Amino acid sequence: MITKLLQKKSGFTLIELMIVVAIIGILAAIAIPAFIGYVKSAKTSEATGNLNAIFKRAVSYYNVERAAQGITAAIQGNCVVSNVARLPGTPGSTKQQYDFTTEANFNALGFAIADFIYFGYGISGATAGCGKTAGASLYTFFANGDLDGDSTFSTFELATGSSAGNELYHSRGFFIVNQIE
Repeated sequence: MITKLLQKKSGFTLIELMIVVAIIGILAAIAIPAFIGYVKSAKTSEATGNLNAIFKRAVSYYNVERAAQGITAAIQGNCVVSNVARLPGTPGSTKQQYDFTTEANFNALGFAIADFIYFGYGISGATAGCGKTAGASLYTFFANGDLDGDSTFSTFELATGSSAGNELYHSRGFFIVNQIE
């Protein structure tokens, strides 16, 4: 009886092991690029969220009435800040922290990010001043990021203007170039 147990061999053959390794290799070849794409896509949500935050701050700034010093000072409203170059100037593939309060126009809007970021943020197309008229194109807020470190930037833009009622509004969606580049 003991000799019978010793003769019975169990285990996997070399062919069976090679098939399992091939299946794991095929699954990895499919899953790894998809996972990398999902990670890059998740990183881009930072840009859209922060551009929306800048817009909300700009609406507040636009609607606040301001007056010069003195009791007979004229009231001014519908104010716009001027352009801001991309900050931080060189976004990279790793997160970095930037103090937006050192930039006067972002500071005037009350825009700041306490977290580490992948993208650089800025404002273009703006002409600073108050008394903006209805129906004008006012700002384009933008975000640039180099998510994979290849010096090709992902770009997100949110254009804004004033309505016939002189209220700040933004485009229906984001203009996006190289979303997960």
